[in-house]
Amino acid sequence: MRDSDEPIRLEVEADGVAVVSLHRPEKLNIYNLAMRDALIEAFTAVADDPEVRALLLRADGRHFSAGADLSEFGSAGSVMAARAIRWRRDPWIPLWTLPQPTVVALHGYALGAGLEMALLCDVRLAASDTKVGLPETRLGMLPSAGGTQSLVRAIGPAAALPLILTAATIDAQDAVRRGVLTAVVDDVEVEARAVASRLAGLPSAVAQATRRALRAAVDLPLAGGLDVERRLARRATPNP
Repeated sequence: MRDSDEPIRLEVEADGVAVVSLHRPEKLNIYNLAMRDALIEAFTAVADDPEVRALLLRADGRHFSAGADLSEFGSAGSVMAARAIRWRRDPWIPLWTLPQPTVVALHGYALGAGLEMALLCDVRLAASDTKVGLPETRLGMLPSAGGTQSLVRAIGPAAALPLILTAATIDAQDAVRRGVLTAVVDDVEVEARAVASRLAGLPSAVAQATRRALRAAVDLPLAGGLDVERRLARRATPNP
């Protein structure tokens, strides 16, 4: 997707890293229905491509994403009707269930849907100017692009609840301290690309099995998680 009118760009590079770039810089990369459809197409293509071994999610312009395009709410009969349209087809599960490891490079605003998208990635790197938050409750809405689920999985319910209820916007360093982000780096584009390249260099079976085991740990009791770990390890480890 190279056309300047496209809401995202997808490039698959020689080392097996797929780079998905949000591309509505003049609109602060706010998430709209066109971006939704393009992201679903991109994530589906990445999942189905055996040559892709890692994904880097990034954005053009001054901000990663300032959230959802609220102007689209006005084109529906009500906020609930607009949300129903989005819920019928969202990219969150395609991103979360990608078999490949994922890295996101954040800068500027990563708010609402922008943060929710980032929370679904494995490694979340940020520039020092990054501001993150879920402002939906301040607007009379629930963070329903996965925020109530993904933030809890990242930092736990006790830490997630006040951030969501107060609609707080926090800086990158604070977000790292709270566990929302992985690290603040000097050059987020260079660092994120390097991490994605390293992940792409891992044996695919091992990388994918490790991610599945770690995610199973969130939803399973210890005995069930250990069983999943054993089964995945057997599949991912070559026979001697």
